Amino acid sequence: MNPLLTKLQPYPFERLKQLFASVTPNPAYRPISLGIGEPKHATPAFIETAMLAGIKGLSGYPATGGDPALRSAMAQWIQRRYGLALNPATQVLPVNGSREALFAFAQTVIDPTQPQATVVCPNPFYQIYEGAALLGGATPYYAPSDPARNFAVDWDSVPTEVWARTQLLFVCSPGNPTGAVMPLSEWQKLFDLSDQHGFVIASDECYSEIYFRDEAPLGGLEAAAKLGRADFKNLIAFTSLSKRSNVPGLRSGFVAGDAALIKPFLLYRTYHGSAMSPVVQSASIAAWNDEAHVVENRALYRSKFAQVTPILAEVMDVALPDAGFYLWAQVPGPAVVDGLDSDVAFARDLLAAYNVTVLPGSYLAREANGQNPGRQRIRMALVAETAECAEAAQRIRQFIQSKT
Repeated sequence: MNPLLTKLQPYPFERLKQLFASVTPNPAYRPISLGIGEPKHATPAFIETAMLAGIKGLSGYPATGGDPALRSAMAQWIQRRYGLALNPATQVLPVNGSREALFAFAQTVIDPTQPQATVVCPNPFYQIYEGAALLGGATPYYAPSDPARNFAVDWDSVPTEVWARTQLLFVCSPGNPTGAVMPLSEWQKLFDLSDQHGFVIASDECYSEIYFRDEAPLGGLEAAAKLGRADFKNLIAFTSLSKRSNVPGLRSGFVAGDAALIKPFLLYRTYHGSAMSPVVQSASIAAWNDEAHVVENRALYRSKFAQVTPILAEVMDVALPDAGFYLWAQVPGPAVVDGLDSDVAFARDLLAAYNVTVLPGSYLAREANGQNPGRQRIRMALVAETAECAEAAQRIRQFIQSKT
């Protein structure tokens, strides 16, 4: 067996399952889960229709690079969203969801023969970053988020000697779980570091279309263009239809950016066997070509957060994020309860008392420099219908009030 597999840590939801194994949820309440970031809004009917229309394509093998019509639809969306004209043949590549692509891209980029090959990622973070680094033969370095700056990542805390051996940097904007959006000045800092040390930047932007203010979040490619980096040197952006179009089961997205990186990534994917099904391509073309359903989806989230956030803010430190569909809240009370981190104990006791599932923040982060930046926080995914999320918020408020 590959010995690197032994370095992988249990996924957060496996840890949550183990935590809840001995918990009996209060049967007086129907179960409500805010634990998993899986969109629950209805999939638009026109996407389902387009998927059925692509069935005839099942008679042949799809190309790894995707149908030209699909890459064109993706490039046109980039043009509309960011005002950028990319070459669909060389700067855009369809992928089977951002999760699959983030992992595969790391295997393409990392050179484990280099001494102390390093991958830098935010902390807390999406665990695929860590797993991709470890299975690529690299060592992860965790850059902490700063609560004082709305959980923006403290890139300045990364030592120069770490940057010097870094091969790949994962950024996530809007962030998971914090919802923080990187400003142009932060991108400038990372581009300068990339130029100095030669590492590649993988920009995870799967939450980019769920935001609450009038101005859409700045994207990595957009930031590069604003800073005169028209070739997107050492930059690849990752995006997905899952959150944007409520199709998590479709497993469809794309990567875009530096053509010098897209080419070897396509080569890797050709051997990896990751061509997108024709039916998925058909549905994806329809989804990328329509914006009305995205506007409606965003309005649903805005209404939901507007109702839920004030309820929770009465009893805990929580605020509307820049973007995304998570609330990243501080758990009131002591740091340790019953020998457990307070966020872990909070999740356990909330389920037992009110049958609401939330994810402990410490499960989404790693101990680094003596600190786990997710400790004493919980992540709540407001993905269900508004009434259900509001009911969950009211139960959480009642739970906290009962303990004070």
